[in-house]
Amino acid sequence: MSTVLEQFQLTRSASSSLAMASGETRNAVLSDIATLIHEKSADILRENQKDLDQLAIDHPMRDRLKLTQERLSDLAESVISVMQLPDPAGQVLSKKTLPNGLELSKITVPLGVVGVIFESRPNVTIDVAALCIRSGNAAVLRGGSDAIHTNTILVHLIHQALVQNGISTDVVYLMPTDRELVTALLTAVKFIDVIIPRGSEALIQRVRKESLVPTIETGAGVCHTYVAANAEISMAVDIVVNAKVSRPAVCNSLDTIVLHKSIASAFLTQLVAPFTSYKVKVYADNTSHPLLKSLNYPFLEVAKEADFGREFLDFACSIKVVDDFQEALSHISTYSSRHSEAIVTSDEVEANYFLSAVDAAAVYWNASTRFTDGGEFGLGAEIGISTQKLHARGPFALEKLVTEKWIGIGQGQIR
Repeated sequence: MSTVLEQFQLTRSASSSLAMASGETRNAVLSDIATLIHEKSADILRENQKDLDQLAIDHPMRDRLKLTQERLSDLAESVISVMQLPDPAGQVLSKKTLPNGLELSKITVPLGVVGVIFESRPNVTIDVAALCIRSGNAAVLRGGSDAIHTNTILVHLIHQALVQNGISTDVVYLMPTDRELVTALLTAVKFIDVIIPRGSEALIQRVRKESLVPTIETGAGVCHTYVAANAEISMAVDIVVNAKVSRPAVCNSLDTIVLHKSIASAFLTQLVAPFTSYKVKVYADNTSHPLLKSLNYPFLEVAKEADFGREFLDFACSIKVVDDFQEALSHISTYSSRHSEAIVTSDEVEANYFLSAVDAAAVYWNASTRFTDGGEFGLGAEIGISTQKLHARGPFALEKLVTEKWIGIGQGQIR
């Protein structure tokens, strides 16, 4: 415990030197990180395989953990995209002169030391480090034990890039995975400025309950797609299939299909073939279950109450058939995690009502919830998707890794 606290102190001390480094220097670090990802890809994949070997071949988290040559190339590109974004620190937000001549200005400054607790996804290591370095923040990373080999080599490469540019490696610290050390992070009010949990609902709840450090939640994604009475069926099927199967283990994937009763049969008839090909297990309510059974859908269960409001993170989802639009809104309001919600309809009035009424970080009309992503939104990499309403909401990226500072310049004014 004392060793970890000592490292927190070193990271706090090093954070000021990073904040004072020029934007060109910080970008040079990112450029070197991207280069090292390409150069050391074979080494990264070898270490990643060590982590994968610890997981069952059908484990739902395997896709989150797995790196490929293509994913590493995308990761390097995301680092380059962060370089190309404006530096969020040092921006003048307002400026004025008081009647007594005191000149006041409000500027953006780095948060300081950002602690991120995350599970399974080693790309978060690079994303968080790149975003923090670009914005002048130090980072304390606590990844899961299931990705320890991958995270270790990635942080080694980050440290190599820092050294090449004359910046202390203490600005990016990868914590040991001992569970008891999480408490040290959550209570390190002298050294850590903000905690960002990224992972399961259990992790987020623990951070919410135990953290003495201010927290920005990047919540679990319980995402719904409402297929309305006026939906174009083929479009709705394409959207639902994409939202469910393209990356089922990520937070913006679909968890519950909400269907208007008038189109339930037609929609499910077209959905059966693509869902069967991906072996999607469907937890169907009392209306949709007999429909799917009559269509001989092979991966079928009767939905229980716990299957609504559930983040599946796998090739599985639930179905709820509703009588009308208001019942759909009520169901989503009850079970949503306020992450991403979508409606498929040709009724513009209904769509606009949905977009205004549904309380979520991102809402869509005739589009997949899979678009909720910092890269897709043109924000570069992201730390996560914030589902709260203070400071940041939606893709939590570079622009939100700053706070404000007031500067007063006088000529001897006293109050």
